[in-house]
Amino acid sequence: MSLFIDVAKIILEKKDADHAKGLQLNLAEEEKVSSRTEIINFLLQGRSDANYLEIGVRNPEDNFNYIVAANKYSVDPGVEFEENPVDFQMTSDEFFQQLAEGKILKDTLFDVLFIDGLHLAEQVDRDINNALQYIKEDGFIVLHDCNPPSEWHARETYNYKLTPAKGCWNGTTWKAFVNARKSQEFFSCCIDTDWGVGIISKKIDLGLRNEISNPYWEYSIFEKNRTEILNLISFRELQEKIK
Repeated sequence: MSLFIDVAKIILEKKDADHAKGLQLNLAEEEKVSSRTEIINFLLQGRSDANYLEIGVRNPEDNFNYIVAANKYSVDPGVEFEENPVDFQMTSDEFFQQLAEGKILKDTLFDVLFIDGLHLAEQVDRDINNALQYIKEDGFIVLHDCNPPSEWHARETYNYKLTPAKGCWNGTTWKAFVNARKSQEFFSCCIDTDWGVGIISKKIDLGLRNEISNPYWEYSIFEKNRTEILNLISFRELQEKIK
């Protein structure tokens, strides 16, 4: 019985330590100064007739309502926010299909297209590939949740809230963004704030592409090399690149 008690104590101590670390990581991320809203507005500044599209709005008060653009469009199926006051109440797959068929926003290209929908790699990968067809040559794709601070935050299933990450969830968005960073067709970087704000540009050299091999998408390799894998930079560095 004493062996069982000793083992149980070790397990509980480890659990407490993990949860303490999870809380510390959450607080550290929340204390970072720049937000996705600030970054998106920076990318839109100086564009008098800008077109902005947001995929995955949830509550517009989280971001959408504070974006400054002449023309703003929003897409969300309404799974997480019952009111869902968006322009297109549908999934991003349905939206891009209708866009391709010319049923909505005909001939529209976007200055900034923000992806913050379902945080699973397969979906984010489709969203990136679709978005590339509808941004202007000097436009940007922006992605949220590209830099999960731990494996708990990068879990596949949001509802596993008993992990040390609690309700914080970045999903597997990082995999889709890292995969995109292998491309020779565009440039990319990730701003080290607000859970990782990924930026993709067809025109502006945002830094070196990802050449670190991680064929089985092991988080340990990502964590060890995250700066190089994500081209992780500060908001100030982004501002220097885009003058």
